[in-house]
Amino acid sequence: MSQQEEGQSDRKRYEFQKVIEDLKQYEGSGTQLVTIYIPSDKQISDVVAHVTQEHSEASNIKSKQTRTNVQDALTSIKDRLRYYDTFPPDNGIVIFSGAINSGGGQTTMVTKALEDPPEPVESFRYHCDSEFLTEPLEEMLGDKGLYGLVVLDRREANVGWLKGKRVEPVKSASSLVPGKQRKGGQSAQRFARLRLEAIDNFYQEVAGMANDLFVPKRHDMDGILVGGPSPTKDEFLDGGYLHHELQDMVLGKFDVSYTDESGLYDIVDAASETLADAEVMKDKQEMETFFKELHEGDLATYGFEPTRKNLVMGSVDRLLLSEDLRKDVVVFDCGDKEEYEFIDRRKNTPEHTCGDGSDAELVEREDAIEYLMTLAEQRGTETKFISTDFEKGEQLLNAFGGVAGILRYSTGV
Repeated sequence: MSQQEEGQSDRKRYEFQKVIEDLKQYEGSGTQLVTIYIPSDKQISDVVAHVTQEHSEASNIKSKQTRTNVQDALTSIKDRLRYYDTFPPDNGIVIFSGAINSGGGQTTMVTKALEDPPEPVESFRYHCDSEFLTEPLEEMLGDKGLYGLVVLDRREANVGWLKGKRVEPVKSASSLVPGKQRKGGQSAQRFARLRLEAIDNFYQEVAGMANDLFVPKRHDMDGILVGGPSPTKDEFLDGGYLHHELQDMVLGKFDVSYTDESGLYDIVDAASETLADAEVMKDKQEMETFFKELHEGDLATYGFEPTRKNLVMGSVDRLLLSEDLRKDVVVFDCGDKEEYEFIDRRKNTPEHTCGDGSDAELVEREDAIEYLMTLAEQRGTETKFISTDFEKGEQLLNAFGGVAGILRYSTGV
């Protein structure tokens, strides 16, 4: 995927995420919010016929208000379907329509059509409830990449997942392998045999944990990483303890010092080259570059206003935005210039006094991410969304306001 295509994909995913967040806040009185998922191979004429049938059956709803609202929603959906030809776009369409509660006993009709979601709509679904059905879309926007993680030595083991950018510990075990020093009265040969048996039993226990966790998901996984000290990880893999299908999915074995839960994080770091294409490593590399420039160089910018100014100048090479940023930009007219406020999305538009003490005139209020991404696209700047599922990603949001950039050249801003 080219840089331009990746940027367009990121923007589209963000726009879908924003719509989903809005849809989840809507509520209807009774089962009057209609959701339709339409796959690409479903003929539009068949969908129209289905909606027409549902409209006819809705006449049997006892509550007049619910009946009217459901039929109005279905009429709105039919109107929207007229914009499409024989079949939907490549990844399908999802349409939401219904009368939502707007306070004071009033309702407002809302209809949204999401074309070409990030992943194909798998099957046709018609859903009518007091809430819109957003879960299938949320699953499409979930973390990308699924890796199995195993860390072990002869004392303990941990098994878990790397889901996109998030490490998820799941199972752990402690061994009964005796130390290398035998107790008095035991022959060296018998002690060695008992110790080997204990090691073998422990490896089987670890493999059992991994098999139970990974085998059901083997067709969805991108690979398995195994870590620990030598020779433990070598004995475990060379001994064929894992299920044969999982054995073929092992991407590599890596030296890690710890085999508790922290070892699962260590193996992700140790496998950075192997996971070069995984999103977690891309995010970490971007933030490491940012912090290096922040502390040792002069090619870092952060905070809304300095980053905005650098974007306008065209000096930003990569714009770093926190995935959890939920802010708006408010633009005010102050005569010969514009002034900006960066505010929480849930807050009302503030009054603003210009730098010269005069009253400001409101120009517009816009989602901060969309505002910054538009500036970036106009200047040929690449946008990177950074997860908060690791320490430096959290710092971007909490310490730097969720907005930063790596510069092409120093500007002093």
